[in-house]
Amino acid sequence: MKRLMIVCNPRASQFVRVDSEVLERSRSLKGWVVGKFEVLPTNVDDNAARLAKVLDDGDLVVSAGGDGTATITLNGVMLSKAKDLKLGVLGYGNFNDMSRALGMRDLLEIVKVAEGGGEGRLADAWGMECLVNGEHWRWALCYFTVGLFAESCAVFEKKDNRRELRTGKRGLVYSVWLLKKWYFKNRKRKFLENFVLTRAGQEKRFEGMTDYMAVNGKSMARVMRGGKWFLDEESFLGETRNLRGLGGLLRLMIGSILRRIPGAETCGDKLTFDKPTGVMIQAEGEYKRLEGVETIEIRKAERPAKVVLGRGI
Repeated sequence: MKRLMIVCNPRASQFVRVDSEVLERSRSLKGWVVGKFEVLPTNVDDNAARLAKVLDDGDLVVSAGGDGTATITLNGVMLSKAKDLKLGVLGYGNFNDMSRALGMRDLLEIVKVAEGGGEGRLADAWGMECLVNGEHWRWALCYFTVGLFAESCAVFEKKDNRRELRTGKRGLVYSVWLLKKWYFKNRKRKFLENFVLTRAGQEKRFEGMTDYMAVNGKSMARVMRGGKWFLDEESFLGETRNLRGLGGLLRLMIGSILRRIPGAETCGDKLTFDKPTGVMIQAEGEYKRLEGVETIEIRKAERPAKVVLGRGI
């Protein structure tokens, strides 16, 4: 019997939809044993480690939630020692960048593709790996950011904002409004120590920057365009920015919406800070503050994840 493992968060704002559109529909599948992995209110790394331990060879693993749930699922798949895993992602969050990248919206269609049919295909997805002080920290399929963008995600964890988002009545417009308020209040703070960026053997010094971004997927925060770099074994987009000024932020946003994020193609970037520092870093919207950071390195994952892609991806 084939096994389908559905990863979901019962505390998420759209879990009612997940229950009816994913969990309920999974009960109609023939020839599949269906399991449910519930995300606990701990952190990404704990949940990913727990998921990795329960996966078996040949499992189809489907994330049904927002990008946080998708990040847990991807990292669990990458950590697992099980063979021949297949990953599908359904978007039930505010931005759904990973789901948008893979292009699947229906559980039964994901299952059909995994079985060798359907209007899609299986493909190798080459995510990015982040190393902090030379040690593995996390994998991401679509993007990492360090600095202002990463820290702005904390606005969604405030109690009142979280409660509003969990009602399911608030979506992208409300999220953008929260980010705008946070930006004008905090934009003049110092977010990154001065650092040296090493890329393709060349070093360049940066001072006064607020952000570093590594983009590997179709979009970042839903509206900023990236590309299908996750299908490329070697390259992604890397970019440094000073976003304290409104003009700089608007140029980045407008350019990213109309064209793409103006990053440079790179096979790997390493940031070496002038001194050990505390930084906020995020992977697909899931952020964490790290202390004593001397280096951050972003590179392509050493092995791909087998993913279910929609038609035309």
